[in-house]
Amino acid sequence: MTKPSLPDLLHAAVTAVGGTERPGQVAMAEAVAEAVDEQAHLLVQAGTGTGKSLGYLVPALAHGERVVVATATLALQRQLVERDLPRTVEALHPLLRRRPEFAMLKGRSNYLCLHRLHEGVPQEEEDGLFDVFEQATPTSKLGKDLLRLRDWADETETGDRDALTPGVSDRAWGQVSVSSRECLGASKCAYGAECFAEAARERAKLADVVVTNHALLAIDAIEGAPVLPQHEVLIIDEAHELVSRVTGVATGELTPGQVNRAVRRAAKLVNEKAADQLQTASETFERLMELALPGRLEEIPEDLGYCLMALRDAARTVISALGSTRDKSVQDEDAVRKQALASLENVHAVAERIANGSEYDVVWYERHDRFGASLRVAPLSVSGLLREKLFDDRSVTLTSATLKLGGDFNGVAASLGLAPEGTEGEDVPPWKGLDVGSPFDYSKQGILYVAKHLAQPGREGSRTDMLDELTELIEAAGGRTLGLFSSMRAAQAAAEELRGRLDVPILLQGEETLGELIRAFASDARTCLFGTLSLWQGVDVPGANCQLVVMDRVPFPRPDDPLMSARQKAVEEAGGNGFMAVAATHAALLMAQGAGRLVRATGDRGVVAVLDPRVERARYGSFLRKSMPDFWYTTDRNQVRRSLAAIDAAAKAVPAPEEAQPAADAP
Repeated sequence: MTKPSLPDLLHAAVTAVGGTERPGQVAMAEAVAEAVDEQAHLLVQAGTGTGKSLGYLVPALAHGERVVVATATLALQRQLVERDLPRTVEALHPLLRRRPEFAMLKGRSNYLCLHRLHEGVPQEEEDGLFDVFEQATPTSKLGKDLLRLRDWADETETGDRDALTPGVSDRAWGQVSVSSRECLGASKCAYGAECFAEAARERAKLADVVVTNHALLAIDAIEGAPVLPQHEVLIIDEAHELVSRVTGVATGELTPGQVNRAVRRAAKLVNEKAADQLQTASETFERLMELALPGRLEEIPEDLGYCLMALRDAARTVISALGSTRDKSVQDEDAVRKQALASLENVHAVAERIANGSEYDVVWYERHDRFGASLRVAPLSVSGLLREKLFDDRSVTLTSATLKLGGDFNGVAASLGLAPEGTEGEDVPPWKGLDVGSPFDYSKQGILYVAKHLAQPGREGSRTDMLDELTELIEAAGGRTLGLFSSMRAAQAAAEELRGRLDVPILLQGEETLGELIRAFASDARTCLFGTLSLWQGVDVPGANCQLVVMDRVPFPRPDDPLMSARQKAVEEAGGNGFMAVAATHAALLMAQGAGRLVRATGDRGVVAVLDPRVERARYGSFLRKSMPDFWYTTDRNQVRRSLAAIDAAAKAVPAPEEAQPAADAP
């Protein structure tokens, strides 16, 4: 039998999901197929509306080897597992003569733990003597969540937290889940045969396509204990997020509360001498942290160094002593010991890592109004780790709507540990970059407006001229505005000020759940939504209700961000341009993502307004503009107001969906 052609397979899949074939999708599918066949690496920029999920799923399924697809967001994981994969597999089955299996796999703490649910959380001294389920009254929020989790445990097939709707608080979920370090292991657990996490792993072992997240991919790569099944093809969607997620997994943290928990958990399991040694080290650490000032520690102060070594040694002593003392009052001793061990191993690992010091690590103090001080350590760069762990013995395709920054792929490639495109040599993974464009005509559908007449934003102080400009733009647009701010403080100040000036609803991130805010914004044309980081990337509102996207300023990292400033300094010391490689690239990525909120469908029209003159005046301005969609560009404020008013009038002239005539009655 002849092998079905890729165009035939893609056509069948696109038809099955009710989509339309796009030239960019076809080009992407062909490039992915070639990369997979040649065990090569590919970076693909595919704009919104391209249909990139099918652009990589179809050639990967056709190849026949196991594929791991890693995404950053829950929304895309759900789309793949609940919509795209079932339909694609059914559509391709008659052509491929096989039905590929697929499965979702996440970290263990994402699954309900039956042992925790039925046996309870090991109690600590400060928690009192009562079972959490008994203690939480049925009328309290925690009590309601826990009772609902008990009922849900009897009906769920997966135990996956994300399948629970509505969701529950982190505190409630913490009572019924365990980390991989706290898990007793299926062979030792009374509920091992029914374990949801183990069942998910078993399904993944048998699947042809495993959908996971960036964090689990990072854990699999970093910790050396394979979590994901062996795979020949790796596809990383939302790849612009990968470096940030891997950095998060590779970051260690120590807080006084965390160390105190380790002390309490171990107290009944070891001899008094070992427990006292850890208690003393914990108290010293707590005193030091009370005096900690936020900022990077380029060298570890002597007193902190001694304290960390004492913590490390005490934690090691307690780990060795665990199990030598058996306290008759301890119930479910295996679970208690496992939980204590998890806490102690983390304290030991982070204290040792910081005490040893490494030129490849950045160490800093953070202080949070609510949670107090913490000591953190993160890798200066994850590029070497990614190059070594990801691009070996498999084909890797990385895709996103924003991978070309400033006009090429090399900036993103460098952050992934890849040399510039076309570079050859030993230990240099070769790769190709491909921009398949977008089905949208950005130059006709959108305007990029830079308010070059405004004053340059300073680090502090109100920006009255910016707020005046924002007011006029929203008035011209008739609402319909997504306001993307570089800080929560700026978003709050703008919302407060404009609520007094404008007669349109202004929603503010944090005043309701993000999902509720986006639903409210999408349902009322006059409404505006203001917020910060998660809105730059997490809003998908096609149609007339989002016709103005405003960025208050270029979203550079904070000058006092210890990790970003350390990375910038390292590039400069190596002879590069630290500002462009780190700060400008960070800003360009966010601005590209933010600008992408405007045009989500072929009929969308609108304006992206950047209220920061540096995008026009500064030397790096052209780099930022080239990173965004190819909108028609202007700095003419009057032209933009006229355009917004015209777009608003056109939107008002179209009946709302519920007012429109039924298709059967239309002339």
